[in-house]
Amino acid sequence: MAVSIADIQKIRKMTGAGLADCKKALTESDGDFSKAVEIIREKGQAIAAKRSDRETSNGCVLVKATEGFSAMIALKCETDFVANGKDFVALTQSILDAAVAAKAKSLDEVKTLPLNGSTVQDEVVARSGITGEKTELDGYMYLEGNNVSVYDHMSNHLLCTMVQTNKPAEEQAHAIAMQVAAMNPVALDQASVPQEIKDTEMKVAIEKTKEEQIEKAVQTALKKAGFNLYIAENEEHIAEGIAKGNITEAQADEIRKIKKDVAEQKANNLPEQMVKNIANGRMAKFYKDSCLLSQEFIQDTKMSVSQYLASADKELTVVAFKRFTLRAE
Repeated sequence: MAVSIADIQKIRKMTGAGLADCKKALTESDGDFSKAVEIIREKGQAIAAKRSDRETSNGCVLVKATEGFSAMIALKCETDFVANGKDFVALTQSILDAAVAAKAKSLDEVKTLPLNGSTVQDEVVARSGITGEKTELDGYMYLEGNNVSVYDHMSNHLLCTMVQTNKPAEEQAHAIAMQVAAMNPVALDQASVPQEIKDTEMKVAIEKTKEEQIEKAVQTALKKAGFNLYIAENEEHIAEGIAKGNITEAQADEIRKIKKDVAEQKANNLPEQMVKNIANGRMAKFYKDSCLLSQEFIQDTKMSVSQYLASADKELTVVAFKRFTLRAE
């Protein structure tokens, strides 16, 4: 049957599919709009299943704040070409609008929300049929309550943040939303750092402290024996030293023996309290660098974030923040 341009455009408006796909679906359905829409959706499901193992490292992240509820969401795809398309961004926005309107509390809830006569998840799957790429939702976050400032970094839809203050302070909240984007804090303050992260960081701090103390002892012993630290650094440098005639094979063996014996001796005699003290110092630096309120304020590094807030209002503070990015960090 003949398919009119008006009918093609109507189906395209309903589904967002390409003109060729709309024409093909209308032809196959003999002009039945409901069947044509179903054909387009089935195509999306087939493509989604076929590309289910593909990596979705691109996409669109959007954030929105309303009175009493704010949220951000990421719609992911395979290429930046698709991610930057107006229709892809528009779909992400419509999903976010639906989530905020429903005050959704989880990604699973978002997927079941009604959208365009279907569900959010069905619309996401249908998008795969339109773009030919795997498409999936990810990174849904929300904040309840007022005094939330949202930030889309450089308005490029790749990194978004939300910051909630304990009282109205749009200027300061916006500045901190930019801080969160730039500095990626792990928690609000030391007390808010998950215990798992604390344990991991302490383990790393202890191991690094031990390694440094052992290396320091080894270098001192090598210097005392009259060896060049560059040559003694590793086997590659030792071989280079032998080749250039800077050390003999016997001296190379002596270097290896000093490194082995001193390292073992130092490792077995490290003062536990000293190691703990140094590790605690490293943890203090970790908290300063990683907790939002103690971070240096990026717009004035002479003060911390908490000091910046206090300079505007002694009672002003941040009570919550969220951050999501599609960038590899």
